[in-house]
Amino acid sequence: MNGPSILPRPVVLLVEDELFVRMATADALTDAGFEVIETANAQAAQEVLRRRSDIRVVFTDVQMPGSMNGLELACLVCREWPHISVVVTSGHFRPESGHLPEEAVFIAKPYGEQAPTKVIQSLLA
Repeated sequence: MNGPSILPRPVVLLVEDELFVRMATADALTDAGFEVIETANAQAAQEVLRRRSDIRVVFTDVQMPGSMNGLELACLVCREWPHISVVVTSGHFRPESGHLPEEAVFIAKPYGEQAPTKVIQSLLA
């Protein structure tokens, strides 16, 4: 007799340079049943994207250290990995039409603890 089949948890790549924001968001997403991979910049996120084929959502901040910001990362993901959903967040930037990839969703900071979870669940529904 086989045990209950365990469905894999959807994988979210969280790209946020502010440690405490990243930790709080990762905790909320993990509690909601997601597997979370944390990176602090777009370069590290690209390395993860090239290594893993199971990522369902990229959740990225706009302003980060390094040569690529979150908007550029969002565009890259939509172009190179079109099957991956993208959520962009910022406390300083409000995208006008045309700044975000058409498929991407924006959440303004500060967001409530459940906001990322609700948006990601709706994208995957």
